[in-house]
Amino acid sequence: MRTGEALVMAVEALRVNRLRSALTMLGVIIGVLAVVILVAIGTGAKNAVEKEIAGLGSNIILVVPGQVGLGAAPTQSRLDLSDVAYVRRVVGDPSKVTVAVNSGEPVRVGRTEVFATLTGTDQYLPNVFDRPLRRGRGLSATDVDTRRRVAILGAEVAGKLFGDLDPIGRQVTIAGVRFRVIGVYETIGSTFGVARDQEVHVPVTTAQRLIGLPRVNGIAIGASGPDEIEPLQRRVVDALRARYPDEQFSAVTQTQLLGTIGTVLSMLTGVLAAIAGISLLVGGVGVSNIMLVGVRERTREIGLRKALGARQRDILGQFLIEAVLLTTIGGVVGILLGVGGALLIQALSPVPASITWWSIALAFGVSAAVGVFFGVAPARRAGRLDPVIALRAD
Repeated sequence: MRTGEALVMAVEALRVNRLRSALTMLGVIIGVLAVVILVAIGTGAKNAVEKEIAGLGSNIILVVPGQVGLGAAPTQSRLDLSDVAYVRRVVGDPSKVTVAVNSGEPVRVGRTEVFATLTGTDQYLPNVFDRPLRRGRGLSATDVDTRRRVAILGAEVAGKLFGDLDPIGRQVTIAGVRFRVIGVYETIGSTFGVARDQEVHVPVTTAQRLIGLPRVNGIAIGASGPDEIEPLQRRVVDALRARYPDEQFSAVTQTQLLGTIGTVLSMLTGVLAAIAGISLLVGGVGVSNIMLVGVRERTREIGLRKALGARQRDILGQFLIEAVLLTTIGGVVGILLGVGGALLIQALSPVPASITWWSIALAFGVSAAVGVFFGVAPARRAGRLDPVIALRAD
């Protein structure tokens, strides 16, 4: 029997039992739909994180206490401003090194109050990070040395506190202490889910006094070029380890952060795809069950065809084509619904989703493979039926 004829007969068999065929395909549709959507969400999350890390700036080295990597426990910082000065001497260019002290504090103007991320930093921040000002000025060395109570507001903080008014020169209260606004940052968006526009920058010395913390959370270094990054990393880490022999320090770059986070997110995407694959496996079991039922119902038909000269491989091929057709149609419908669902999720929610060609190809290939795998047993059973016994069946 020719393949085209077998395909026509398979379509006719599915058409005769439309409801049963649709319910059988539903399991495959749900499985493929879940694979496409969950892989799209995992890939979208990975792309979003990579974009945010890249948006921090180019050739940046972040110096932090402890080890950075999968399974590494967080380490409390022991770095202070004397260590920042030490790192500046090691780097050789003080203007390429900046510092950060972070805390969450209420910021108030009159009766209006917002909760913001307070960041203590210094005059060298613009040399390391890309953080343009909308108006006003940045921090100066005098601000840091004299612990001036001056602040630069993120765009969202400025908008909530002052609306359309110009904040420059006005007073804000941070953690109960008055500060004078000297600048407002341009809108920058979020990084790792942290709203950068809800930050308030003050001199690092002022922040340490305000929150009662003599330490700094980390040091950032702006390398002159890609070729300088690795030697600078080794030099800074070796210098800090020589200064504190019993302590561990890490100097990580954007590429290393991307690698670590990318590994985690790739593992997460794989787990999500595996979980979704379970539903596809269940759908395959349903296909096998329905095909076995179909073999029992069509026993007389099989016996008649074999009596008229149909070979075992003809019968096997017909039922195998029916099983593959069921899962292939279900796979195509599931892919279309999955792509539409992923686009809908991205459009209507903050959850990122990114459709990849390999996830579609994987879903389609697996759905077809499921038809072959779970269709073999029913097809072999049909092909092995004795025509005499099959013709006697009721």
